[in-house]
Amino acid sequence: MALRSSLSVYLLSSILLLLSSCHEELKLQDGDLLFQSPSNSDLSNAINEVTKVNSESNYSHVGLVSFSGDSIYVLHASPKGGSCKVGLNDFVNNSGEKVSTIVYRLLPEYQQSIPKALSRAESMLGLPYNYSYIMSDSSHYCSEFVYKAFQEDSIFELEPMTFKNLSGELPKTWVSHYENLGIDIPEGKLGCNPNGLATSNKLFYVGILSK
Repeated sequence: MALRSSLSVYLLSSILLLLSSCHEELKLQDGDLLFQSPSNSDLSNAINEVTKVNSESNYSHVGLVSFSGDSIYVLHASPKGGSCKVGLNDFVNNSGEKVSTIVYRLLPEYQQSIPKALSRAESMLGLPYNYSYIMSDSSHYCSEFVYKAFQEDSIFELEPMTFKNLSGELPKTWVSHYENLGIDIPEGKLGCNPNGLATSNKLFYVGILSK
């Protein structure tokens, strides 16, 4: 009976410990990448429509975590604020909608790149948003901002861009977008996107920050 009682106590303690760990708050680190699912905006959905890799990698925005004392900030580029630094809560609620925020982290062997990347990201703050999605030194879109932050250490790679959906068609949103800009759609030019960054073999999935 004593053995059975001890075993019961052990099993109960193990279950409680497991439940506790499941509910433990996700701990962010400097240099974590925060990916967000598409919002209801036309541009957000247009980005995801032509860059979605699979059901697990389904993102239209990305930012970079930076700690300052006890405060957590996110460095990112968005149509709303250009290249900017915002509080974590502001980033999570940036769209005003219920979007998921997913955390990825550099593998240990690449973590030495983070301080330099954060410094580079800080130097790009204040630049406008790059609506052309053509790589530029004077404006940035979200994944371009992150790519350039880590560019010196070649953490991410550029790939030929496509603005065609899985059916091989150009969505009307993109056609209208570039007509309004007065430039050709940069089909095939080198670039990057959140879904592409998330599939990098130099990152690993950490967990869901908000849903």
